[in-house]
Amino acid sequence: MIGYKADDYVRDPRNDSAAEMTTATLDRAPALTPSRIVGLCVARVFLFATFMTVAASIPLLTIEWGLSGTAAGAIITSFTICYAVSLFIFAWATDHYGAKRMAIVSAILAAATSLLFGLVARDWWSAFLLYGLVGLAQGGVYTPLIVLFADEAPPGARGNAMGWLIGSTSVGYATSLGAVGLGIAIGGWQMGFILSGILPIIGAVLLIAFLRPIENRVHDRHVELRVRDQLLHNREAGLLVAGYTAHSWELLGMWAWIPAFLAASFTLAGTAALSATVSGAYLSGFLHLFGAVAAFTMGRLSDRAGRKPVLVGLASAATVLSFLIGWLVSAPPALLIPVALAYAFFCLGDSPVLSTAVSEAVRPGYLGAVLAWRSLLGFGAGAIAPIAFGAVIDATNAPGGTPTLWGPAFVMLGVGGAIATVCALALKRRGDI
Repeated sequence: MIGYKADDYVRDPRNDSAAEMTTATLDRAPALTPSRIVGLCVARVFLFATFMTVAASIPLLTIEWGLSGTAAGAIITSFTICYAVSLFIFAWATDHYGAKRMAIVSAILAAATSLLFGLVARDWWSAFLLYGLVGLAQGGVYTPLIVLFADEAPPGARGNAMGWLIGSTSVGYATSLGAVGLGIAIGGWQMGFILSGILPIIGAVLLIAFLRPIENRVHDRHVELRVRDQLLHNREAGLLVAGYTAHSWELLGMWAWIPAFLAASFTLAGTAALSATVSGAYLSGFLHLFGAVAAFTMGRLSDRAGRKPVLVGLASAATVLSFLIGWLVSAPPALLIPVALAYAFFCLGDSPVLSTAVSEAVRPGYLGAVLAWRSLLGFGAGAIAPIAFGAVIDATNAPGGTPTLWGPAFVMLGVGGAIATVCALALKRRGDI
């Protein structure tokens, strides 16, 4: 449920210290109506349609392009590094030029570069360069919208609204996997690239339409405060940024390789490579939808139970599953699929809670800059994770053929989950953290 009550717009006196540093909607009608939240989330689903294009195609690309696991992971790393830079630039620009404006610019660029990638990327070098270009365009439909949601959503419903925002990312990933899987079934990886590259055009049109009635806000900044004060001397913000960085290592490494892992499981069970790739993409898409359920529900739960206990529970559960799932590649589907669903749920569930908590810990006018550094660190770590995962796969499996040993690579991702758990445990226990 995403509806708001009138009482949601009254400041809770118990949270004065935290609310003083947030951008609550107190004395004006909400611009972020439930229908507008849904519209913006649908727009993001289409805009994110290229995010899993290469991940879904890895089993075929390694064969047809003759790539090693490291080389395949490097294409995703190119995208993720550029995406991290994009997040930094758009988030920093949000403090100076407004969240609405930056989101619109990014949406237009994302649509253009996604179409270019879909039509032109046909070998490792073109995919490496053009996928990075797509990443450079995408940052404005994430961090600026976090700032916009923090501005427009009331404090008592902010976690719920942020859950819808983050959940739409997972639905977008699922849509990407579904589109690529459908394209591969119709015309190989080339059609998968084209189909996923067209969808962001729809997303850009929808996002511009639903943002039109919302004001472009630029907050005043305190002369005596600097961004590094919020990062280095704001203990809660520092812990949340560190936890997000470790969380991104685990989450982005998992999302990059889970389609190939599931395809390997199907192949080892006797499924042909093409069918295994399509099945892995579709099942991974379902995992993303399950992760979206986590985002929708855990954000709302954190409004009621508090940010810290939800973060601790989710991060610790994800860590356990990272240490477990890689050893189940040869397990029967009746065991592997429920574990994979739980893994997706717990890995993604803390994303909206982390974003909500940091928006409440940082002063208005500085949130964009803090999110810029958080994104650069988090997605920087997340960019390294896919290529590191691929390197571990190469080192622990014989060259050529389907990898059979996946446990060490997933354990490496679990180290990030363990660090995120420690950071969550170190947070102060307050109702809005």
